[in-house]
Amino acid sequence: MTTTKVSGSSRASSKAAQNSARSALGAPSQLSQSSRKGKRAWRKNIDIHVVEDGLESLRVEERVIGLTLQKQTDDQLFVVDTKGDEQVRRCLPRYSRSQLTATKILSQRSAVPAVISRATKPPQPKISRADKDRLLRIARRPRRGPFNAVMDPTEFGAGSAAIDVSHAVKASGGHDLWARSAEEIIADGLETVQKPNIKKPDLGHPRDMIDVPAVSVPHQGASYNPPVLAHQELLMEAYKAEQRRQEESAKLAAFRKKIEQARAFAANDVTEGVPGGMVVDEINEEEALTTVDMVVSTKRPARKTKQQRARMEKQRAERALAEKAARKRLLSSITMVKSLRSEAAKAAVARQQASLVRQLALRLKLRKGLAGQRLGKHRVPENEIEVQIGEDLSENLRSFKPEGNLFRDRFVSLQQRALIEPRVPVLPMKRKAKLKEYEKHAWKRFE
Repeated sequence: MTTTKVSGSSRASSKAAQNSARSALGAPSQLSQSSRKGKRAWRKNIDIHVVEDGLESLRVEERVIGLTLQKQTDDQLFVVDTKGDEQVRRCLPRYSRSQLTATKILSQRSAVPAVISRATKPPQPKISRADKDRLLRIARRPRRGPFNAVMDPTEFGAGSAAIDVSHAVKASGGHDLWARSAEEIIADGLETVQKPNIKKPDLGHPRDMIDVPAVSVPHQGASYNPPVLAHQELLMEAYKAEQRRQEESAKLAAFRKKIEQARAFAANDVTEGVPGGMVVDEINEEEALTTVDMVVSTKRPARKTKQQRARMEKQRAERALAEKAARKRLLSSITMVKSLRSEAAKAAVARQQASLVRQLALRLKLRKGLAGQRLGKHRVPENEIEVQIGEDLSENLRSFKPEGNLFRDRFVSLQQRALIEPRVPVLPMKRKAKLKEYEKHAWKRFE
């Protein structure tokens, strides 16, 4: 009996061949042909990896393109390019001397400085003209002024260094309040604290939209010899303005009168021991006695009758039907989401348009100035209508008497153009507190 020995290398090679012959799809494989007897063994152990790979590639082409490449024509697969690609020139690297090999070799220099034959003096820092003048003033050295003249050191400000402007004055205007500052880093380096970035507010000023001339053209009826119609029109405007002023003053007087009457009524109706403005109801003695003697009786709830129970049952049924109808309406409104969304979009567009209309109206109103509008504590005054009646009109310029005040007109114009804030004249007031006189102790003892 003979025995055959199989080396370890032959076993490893056969095992590797068997592993490499396994299907890539993960199906069980039996390609190791232990015997070739019979057709069944040949069919069972046949290698079809190549066929499977080919079929899988065809399936991939069909999934990506829609058809296999074999079923497509040449026109679908190939294109004759007669124009060329315009992006090729942009993709190509541009010519640069820094990319040349010779330039790279020459640019390689040692970081060690070269050895010099003799020592050189370090460059002296340059002194500005202002610093030089300051040093000369401190040293009381003669300085040259205009036309090469020697300036007098005893002159005010010429021989003293303390009179010079400070560093804060020199650096004024260089600090930006809204600029972003540098990061503040803690010494240990574990945390980084960064100040918040404050955004500069972009608020428009009303004077940017006001289009009012500094000196307005007076009305034609204000001339010394005006036309009749223009003079009558200006008289009517002055009458309406005066009538409106009288109505406002009458309303204010009536309001003040009501306040005074209320104060007088409150002062007369004051009882002892009761703060002012408080009203105490009077208590009747009989009602007080009855309230004291009355005893509160606790009554037990009576048993409901059949009719009351039926009524309550009917109310519960009606509430249930109402809830069911409300739920049905809610469910039916789900199908109307698109229409509701379109209505909401239309309403938003309408609100935006209304806001734009209001902004446009405000801009148009501001173009005419701030006359008559309240700005801050006070109201911007309007222009006074300066007109003369027919009896005061002069026939020539020599006898013409000017109306108004140029300073007041200029001040009102500055307020209407939002150049200064509206103000009212502050009249001097008398001293309310009385002066107290004290006699010093030294003046009490006199001989």
